[in-house]
Amino acid sequence: MKLTFLGANHEVTGSCTLLETGGLHILIDCGMEQGKDVYENQPLPIPVEQIDGVLLTHAHIDHSGHLPLLAKQGYAGKIYATRPTCRLCDIMLRDSAHIQESEAEWKTRKNTRAGLPPVEPDYTVADAEAAIRLFKGVDYGQKIQLAPGLEARFTDVGHLLGSASIELWVTEGTETTKLVFSGDIGNLHQPILKDPTYLTEADYVIMESTYGDRSHPPRPDYVRQLTDILQRTFDRGGNVVIPSFAVGRTQELLYFMREIKAKGLVKGHDNFPVYIDSPLAIEATRIFRHTDASCFDQETRALLAAGVDPITFPGLRVSVTSDESRLINTDTIPKVIISASGMCDAGRIRHHLKHNLWRKECTILFVGYQAVGTLGRALIDGIDGVKLFGEEIDVKAEIAQIGGMSGHADREGLLQWIGSFEPKPRRVFVNHGDDAVEDQFVATLQGLGYTACAPYNGAQWALGADGAVCLNEGSRERTSARVSTAPALSRAAAVFQRLVAAGRRLMQVIEHNEGGANKDLAKFADQINALCDKWDR
Repeated sequence: MKLTFLGANHEVTGSCTLLETGGLHILIDCGMEQGKDVYENQPLPIPVEQIDGVLLTHAHIDHSGHLPLLAKQGYAGKIYATRPTCRLCDIMLRDSAHIQESEAEWKTRKNTRAGLPPVEPDYTVADAEAAIRLFKGVDYGQKIQLAPGLEARFTDVGHLLGSASIELWVTEGTETTKLVFSGDIGNLHQPILKDPTYLTEADYVIMESTYGDRSHPPRPDYVRQLTDILQRTFDRGGNVVIPSFAVGRTQELLYFMREIKAKGLVKGHDNFPVYIDSPLAIEATRIFRHTDASCFDQETRALLAAGVDPITFPGLRVSVTSDESRLINTDTIPKVIISASGMCDAGRIRHHLKHNLWRKECTILFVGYQAVGTLGRALIDGIDGVKLFGEEIDVKAEIAQIGGMSGHADREGLLQWIGSFEPKPRRVFVNHGDDAVEDQFVATLQGLGYTACAPYNGAQWALGADGAVCLNEGSRERTSARVSTAPALSRAAAVFQRLVAAGRRLMQVIEHNEGGANKDLAKFADQINALCDKWDR
């Protein structure tokens, strides 16, 4: 059999791996690259119509986001996933397609004014719906036969509702080889979800390494910290605005809010309203609410058995339409507003920031990772002002952060997961981590006696009962170093390429300044924003 690593190798997003055995071609994940693109994902080495099946570890777009593109290109086979993953993909892939269409429409309007051709979306809502029709739900622990000599089983890995590690038994002749794809390994003691299930046997393991170089801080008392923030903000007469990812993190926040309300921990504001202002988050919350209780941890099942909905409480309100969203900020009662996107770079959260950032009585509370270059990161780093919808906004609100709310296992969690295999796998392939993180985690594994490596995109390995052989090392070329080899660029195109190169250099300079003084970073950000305002046409 052969494994070809097509995405999320020496980078975190775009997970995609191709398994070839006995004339069959099986994809494990088919994700979209998001954020900074370090190494170009490799194209499928076979025509789409030769793919015999897709196995999906979970619904996050960096694992599932190119399934509509696969359907658009002619794939008509089955997509196997757990039942909760199927339900989440139903809403998340439609939402992703809507974003693709909206961005293409916006770019087309700009191109039309400049006399340039229209922009086509990567895929449409119709393509997403075509992909959704291909999903086949399976139960955790159910061993399924994909084809003669090829069996699979999905095991709860505690990262997201429905997330799974995938075990594969591949029989070639008289030999059976077992592969395990970890998917994203969950953090311990998260609300609602079970802890990861630890597998014990595999010949070869393909595992993620997102936090392979660091440990999470000691688990904070989320309810106490959140209560303190709510109390002091409401006492000032302000709102608590929480940028949050729609699926997973929003439901965790509702879990904590229910406990705070049930115990009456916020004094003097017993009936404070909590708004979910994200259509995707509202739909995801509905899916959580109607998922089989066996998918949840012991505490959540106990609440359900007692007739308590763990993510619903008095004062919970939802806003679906844009008009409903705008009305939230006309109400002067202190409130909680949970809205997407989690890093403040798009979505309705930007409207709520516009209405609340300048108010010193309000709090902007961050509960998730904020990447370098995002508005959320700039606010955490102490920027004095931002520009939203063409208007300069002073940052007067309290900027707060609750750390430790990660859905990923840290270094110790990853080592605990791989350490459950006995005996050690013949080889561990490390993926889904930043460039240096993968190399560091490989070195950690090797120091513990594992045979481990971190393939690059395009790498191909032959696997069998006798061992593994690298057939192709893949491409180590960074996207920032790629130079066009077109023989005759027009002068305009050449100048534009020069501009693109300057933009890439700017990103490198920004990253080099990480950890600098807040005052210097704020000044740098102001200069960049001023330049963008001048040239954004």
